[in-house]
Amino acid sequence: MKGVRYTYALLTGADLGNREDALNQAYSLIGERIGSIKKASNLHETEPWGFQSDTKFLNQAILVESTLKPEEVLTRILEIELEIGRIRSAAQWTSRIIDIDILCAENIIHHSDTLNIPHKYLHERSFALKPLCEIAPDWTHPLLRQSYLQLLAEIESPTVETVA
Repeated sequence: MKGVRYTYALLTGADLGNREDALNQAYSLIGERIGSIKKASNLHETEPWGFQSDTKFLNQAILVESTLKPEEVLTRILEIELEIGRIRSAAQWTSRIIDIDILCAENIIHHSDTLNIPHKYLHERSFALKPLCEIAPDWTHPLLRQSYLQLLAEIESPTVETVA
């Protein structure tokens, strides 16, 4: 009998260094260590969210199928971020070489001290919703009971520019 398979939507982002290279490294390592990549969004350039910076973020959403449970995915994400060069600071939101978030997972609601699925700010962030809607246009927020496309249409936030 095969193990349970989960489909996760992850968001990669970077605003320091070679942003595209960092996203490419994250993409490769996610495929190697977390699961099979099914889809990836275009690259999107956005203003920072939650803090001021002179640099813009480059973001990409990735749909990945995995046998890993949510906390295991988080552990792998933290390892990947460290390997690419992420240094965590005490500040919640700050510039970074790489950031990888679990946005949501098909049919999963998960809450723990270290992880919330869906991501607790997902419905407020156009920079996450726009690429998510590219890779999972039919998905619905399991707590808000609205499609991610509906949530994207309802929010006002910085412009998200598709760059590739």
